[in-house]
Amino acid sequence: MSDNCIFCKIANGEIPSATLYEDENFRVILDLGPASKGHALILPKKHAANLFELPDETASKAIVLAKKIASTLQEGLHADGVNLVQNNGEAAGQTVFHFHMHIIPRYKDDTVNVTWKPGELTEEDKAEILELF
Repeated sequence: MSDNCIFCKIANGEIPSATLYEDENFRVILDLGPASKGHALILPKKHAANLFELPDETASKAIVLAKKIASTLQEGLHADGVNLVQNNGEAAGQTVFHFHMHIIPRYKDDTVNVTWKPGELTEEDKAEILELF
């Protein structure tokens, strides 16, 4: 736990939250600034600034938990879909530097915007990226 991390404090019960789920590894809470009805956050209890610092075992558990929470929210709130969003780094939209995953129920004709204008995969970019693997 990091002493100055607000998500550490929430995840470990030092700051009250609307908790949907809790176990020894995670707390799932309702987002105070929701994108849609039911917008929730998965917070690990052990601090990791982002996905790259998160232990593989915790990352695996997070996605299984996301599936469970998303399914419950989608069914219970009669949502038409769900976005799972996880940002890493300021350029990617991360504002709290404690790994967390957003579960955002989606409704037909809602105003949530988690889209982008498709670009083009150039042959040069493709070759460069394929060389990484």
